[in-house]
Amino acid sequence: MSLLKENVSFRHPGGLFRRISMPRKWLLAYVLLIVVPASVLFYFYYQRSSSVLKQEVTRSMQQTLQQVALNLGNRMERVEDISNSAMMNYNLQSYLGDANGDDSIGKQLEIVKDFRQLVDSIQTNADVFKFRLFVDRSRLYAEERINFFSLDSLEERPWYNDIIEGNGQIVWTSVYKETFVDRFDEPAPFIISCARMLRDPLVYDRVAGVMMIDVKVKTLADFLDKLTMTWQSAVYLVDGRGTVVYHPDEARIGTTVDERTSSALATGKSVQKLLGGAKQADYVLSAALPLAGLRVVAEIPAAEIASRTQNQTQYTGIATLLAIFALFLVLVFVLLAFIIRAMNRRVQQVIGVIRREGIEGLTDLPSAGSGDFGMLESSVDNLVHRVRSLVEQTYRARVTEREAQLRALQAQINPHFLYNTLDTINWIAIGRGATDISQMIDALAKYFRLSLNAGRDEVSVEDELMLANVYLELQMTRFPGSFELQIDAGEGVGAYAMPKLTLQPIVENALMHGIRKKKSRTGVIRISAAIRGEELLLTVSDDGIGMDAELVRRLLAEPQAKSGTGQSGSSYGLYNVNERIKLYAGDRYGLTIESEPGVGTTVSVRLQARR
Repeated sequence: MSLLKENVSFRHPGGLFRRISMPRKWLLAYVLLIVVPASVLFYFYYQRSSSVLKQEVTRSMQQTLQQVALNLGNRMERVEDISNSAMMNYNLQSYLGDANGDDSIGKQLEIVKDFRQLVDSIQTNADVFKFRLFVDRSRLYAEERINFFSLDSLEERPWYNDIIEGNGQIVWTSVYKETFVDRFDEPAPFIISCARMLRDPLVYDRVAGVMMIDVKVKTLADFLDKLTMTWQSAVYLVDGRGTVVYHPDEARIGTTVDERTSSALATGKSVQKLLGGAKQADYVLSAALPLAGLRVVAEIPAAEIASRTQNQTQYTGIATLLAIFALFLVLVFVLLAFIIRAMNRRVQQVIGVIRREGIEGLTDLPSAGSGDFGMLESSVDNLVHRVRSLVEQTYRARVTEREAQLRALQAQINPHFLYNTLDTINWIAIGRGATDISQMIDALAKYFRLSLNAGRDEVSVEDELMLANVYLELQMTRFPGSFELQIDAGEGVGAYAMPKLTLQPIVENALMHGIRKKKSRTGVIRISAAIRGEELLLTVSDDGIGMDAELVRRLLAEPQAKSGTGQSGSSYGLYNVNERIKLYAGDRYGLTIESEPGVGTTVSVRLQARR
């Protein structure tokens, strides 16, 4: 096989290393014996571990909810203890039994004073919102309506009969709203009351009053606000009838839970159930409070449970995947050991032939056929051809580069000769007193020097403004008194870079197609340069004839046909400048034109501010 033979294709599918691989039967055996069983095992392991972890997560949430319910129950038990302590108050029992005693105003005021001390001591407890005592309306203090009320005002309440039938036992009312005259400036709160009937100690069959200790539902719900199951969970309180008595969303307070949740809550004290919904499945976790028939409920989307389960199983999954990957590597190394051993024998045979007979000796070497080494030897042959071709291309590129350097040096000689010639003509004009010719030649020399810029495509803003100034000085000689030039450059802006010959076509259009076409043929050209944030902004304004909106649009959208006026104003100038800026700085930069017929035109140049 010759390494120099022609027409050897290098475009093999996948390249050389695609063919140098393990035999297909070994790969198939590896897939059937290792990859497929390992994948199936990993799948069932992952499903089982996810199920177990999901149960553990929900059980942990359920225990948390039960602990919250227990804490709430403890707070309500403390309120009951306060009620029991108040009931045993000597003055309370004495005054309740004094129904037929001294009803004088002095006595009544003394009772109020003693009761006030009892009320103040009870209401200092953080769990108590209000202490209320309902007594016979014949008592003077029954109409106080802050802490003392008439017993008649309680009879219309739905839970009044439950209190009376409790026969002195504590009865927790359902949740209700209550307005208090001493807190008229606050919204009526949702409260739940620990109530009990009080009997006359002297006439036991007579109901002497009702004592109620009010607790704000919001006070009980402080535990719920601090409880965060998941980001999208909702934890709230419901009463025995399924009415929401507290919810983070105040709009749901007073509403009834849906049928799915209601059926789940009816199953027992502790509920942990997965509900199916139209959009997604939800877990409903519930725990009953020991008192008042309340229940703490948490609705948690199943997706949130799955997310937490996934977070907990990811480390186990990663460990399993690493174990499978390690097993894969071991088997691959074993298989490659056999393949490399066979490859090494063939490589040693080829190297031995090359050492004895050179590269040409490979022609006498038995072909490796269409297998791995047949592909390798064919690719090496093609590689030699490509290397020789690249060497020739590199040589031709260097020759072309050298010729370009010579042409560049020659191009530098021509402008130098031009400057010297113009300088000689300038001195001749000065010697003969032709100052106007001398000024034009001097301006022309400056123009060429700035525009050529030693072959560089990038100039400073200062040089570009000077070039525009020199150009307009030449035009001032051509059209004396026809226009006035104003240049305003911000401090430090002259050091920034911009493409060469950007302003010259713009000021040329301003003069030739703006001012020179006015009836008066006179006007003002203003050039400004400033830095705006990270952008360099240059504007050229004139008070010429202006343009309509359609012409403004076409000037930058497409090259325009020459005007036929014979003037040098570039019909392609603005379009070309805009395209050059986009190539130089990017599509977000370029020209914008604002013009109004009869008023004038302003052309703005936006560039990236770069020193």
